Amino acid sequence: MRARVSNPLTTVRNLGILAHVDAGKTTVTERVLYVTGATYKRGEVHDGTTVTDFDAQERERGITIFAATASCDWDGHRINLIDTPGHVDFSDEVERSLRVLDGAIAVFDGVAGVEPQSESVWRRADRHGVPRVAFVNKLDRAGADLDAAVESIRRRLHPAPLAVQMPIGREGGFAGVVDLLGMRALTWDGGVPQAGPVPDGLLAEARRRRRLLEEAVAELHPGALEEFCARPSLSEETLVAALRDLTRTGEGVVVLCGSAYRDRGIEPLLDAVVRYLPSPLDVPAVRGHDGETRPADPAAPLAALVFKVGATPTGRLTYLRVYSGTMRKGDTVLDAGTGRTERIARILRVQADRHSETERAVAGDIVAVAGPKAVRAGATLCAAGAPLLLEPPGVTEPVVSVAVEPRGSGDGDRLAARLARLTEEDPSLAVRTDAETGQIVLSGMGELHLEVAAEKLRLEHRLEVNVGRPRVAFRETVTRGVWGLLYRHVKQDGGPGQFAHVVIDVEPLDEGFAFASTVTGARVPREYVRAVEAGCRDALSGGPLGGHPVTGLRVTLTDGATHERDSSEAAFRAAGRFALREALRSCAMVVLEPVVEVTVTVPDDLAGGVLGDLSARRGRVTGSQARAGAVVITAVVPLAEVFGYATRLRSRTQGRGTFTARPAGYAPA
Repeated sequence: MRARVSNPLTTVRNLGILAHVDAGKTTVTERVLYVTGATYKRGEVHDGTTVTDFDAQERERGITIFAATASCDWDGHRINLIDTPGHVDFSDEVERSLRVLDGAIAVFDGVAGVEPQSESVWRRADRHGVPRVAFVNKLDRAGADLDAAVESIRRRLHPAPLAVQMPIGREGGFAGVVDLLGMRALTWDGGVPQAGPVPDGLLAEARRRRRLLEEAVAELHPGALEEFCARPSLSEETLVAALRDLTRTGEGVVVLCGSAYRDRGIEPLLDAVVRYLPSPLDVPAVRGHDGETRPADPAAPLAALVFKVGATPTGRLTYLRVYSGTMRKGDTVLDAGTGRTERIARILRVQADRHSETERAVAGDIVAVAGPKAVRAGATLCAAGAPLLLEPPGVTEPVVSVAVEPRGSGDGDRLAARLARLTEEDPSLAVRTDAETGQIVLSGMGELHLEVAAEKLRLEHRLEVNVGRPRVAFRETVTRGVWGLLYRHVKQDGGPGQFAHVVIDVEPLDEGFAFASTVTGARVPREYVRAVEAGCRDALSGGPLGGHPVTGLRVTLTDGATHERDSSEAAFRAAGRFALREALRSCAMVVLEPVVEVTVTVPDDLAGGVLGDLSARRGRVTGSQARAGAVVITAVVPLAEVFGYATRLRSRTQGRGTFTARPAGYAPA
C-alpha cells in the first residue's frame, strides 16, 4: 500500500466512473480501490461483496442504483471516485454526480462497444464539460475487439479516439497490453504488472499504431504538429502533453484497454488519470448566478454544492463538493437558495458506506457532513458573509407513475412522511395527491426506479405498501397555432378593480415553452409583461384535451392596454392564464406519450419473432446489426408498451434475449 499523502490541489483528481449497465464499471472501481491499497480484498459484483454497491437492493439485483463515493491514493495523488449507476432509470443520479466532477473514466464493453446508455451519459458529460479517458473493458471475452470499440466511439460519440495501447492476445488469450507511448509490453502475472520489451511478433503492428497515433495527435494539436513537421516522429513527452491538452478541451479522448475482472489494465488506467485528467486548479473557477466566480483556493470564501442527500443508520448525511474556501467542524453556513443557516456538526471522509471524521474540508474535497436538517440536493452552502448561489444539477421530469397506499389502516401519515424523505433523497421522484381520486401518486423515471423506491419503503422504513399498475405521463402540444387572440380581464366587486387587456399569438415549438413580447412603447409595462408570462406558465399545467401538461409552444405578447388605477401584476397574471387557456382551445392540439429507444440483442434465429412483437407494441424499428451469432435490433417504442417487456422477451427467446431502453422524448399518441 502506498503511503498516504498530504495533497495540494494539483495532486487531487475528482472523477466519476461512467458506463452502460453491465459494462463493468463497478468492477473497475473495485480494482482501482484494491490496486491503490484502499481495500485489501477484491470485491465481486456477482458475489455481492463490492465496496461501492453496498445497498441490499444493489447486491440483490447486481447493478449500481445509488452513486457511491470512495477515495484512494496513487503515485502521490489523491483520487476521489464516484461510482455512478448505469441503468437509464437512475440517470439523474449520474447527472447530479457529473455536476461536481472534474473528470471521468468512461468504461465500454469490449464486445458491444458504445451502447445506448454509454451514449446518453457521454452526452451528459459533454453538457457539463467533463473531460474523460476511455477504458475498453472485458477484452478477455469472446468477440471482444478493441478496434471495433474504438470505431464505435468515433462513429457514435464523435471525439477523436486516441488509442494509446494495443492488446497482447485476443479473447481468452488476452494477456496484457502494449504501451504505445513508451513502446513497452505490460503483462500481468497473478495481478502484478510486469514491464518488458514488445514481443517480436507484435513489434511491426505496434510501430504502425504508434505512427497512426502521432499523426492523429499532430492533426489536432498545433504544438505537436510543429514538432511532427520538424522531425520524423513525436517524443513521448510531446505526446503526453498534447494528449493532456486534447483531453481537457474535449477534442480527443485517450483510449486504454484491459480486463478489470482479470486484474489487467488498471495500473496504466490510474497513470492515465493522473497524467491527463484535470485537478481542481485546471478547471474554470466556479461561477454563481450573479456572474461572480470563486477560485479553487482554501483561503477564499466558502462555496460548496450539495449533490446528494442520504439517510444512514446514524442519521442524515449531506454529500457535497467544496469548490472554494474551507469548511470546519462546528461552522455555521448559509444555504444560499433558502436564506437559512445550517450548522456543520461533523465532516466525514466517505468510503462507500464507511466514514471517518475529519476536522475540516478544503477546496477540491468531496465529503459528507452531518448537521444540516433542511438542505436539499442542488443547494449551495456558502459563507454567510459572502453569499454565492451555484447552478444546481438539472432534474428530469418523471415519466411513469404508480398509485401507492399503506397496507395498514393507520399508516397514512407515516407513508406521507416516508415519501417526503424519499423525494428529498432522490429529487427525480415526485409525489402528488390525485385531486379526483384522493390517491397518492408516486412518479419516477421508469418501472425499475419505482420498484426500488417501493422496496426502499419496505426495507429501510419498515412500511408495507400496495402499488398500482404503472401509468405513463402524457403531454399535450400545439400543432397549429392561433394569432391575435384578444383577452380582456375586467373585474369590479366594490373594492379596487382589476383590468388587463392582452393580445397573444400562439405557435408550435419543437420542445419546451418560450415567451416573448413585441409590445412597443409603454402600452404594457415591463413588470406586467413578466406577469403575463407567469400567467401563461400557470396555464401549462393542464391542456384542453385531457388535462395533461402542455409543452412545445411559443407565446408572443403582441399588444395590450392598462388602466391607470385598476391594472396590477395580479390582473395581468390572470389575463395571461385565461388568455392562453382560451387560445389552446382554438389551437390544433395532439396528445403526446413518452417513447423510448429499445436495443434488443437476440440470437439470429429468433429475431423474426422479436421483430413481430415489437411491431405489435407499436414499435418502429430503426436498425439492426449482426454481431457474433446475434442480432442487435433498435426500435422506438411507446414507454407504456415496454412495461413487462423483460418477461415477455425472456419467454420468446428461452431466456437468451436481453434489452435496454433509454428515453427518446415524446411522440403523438
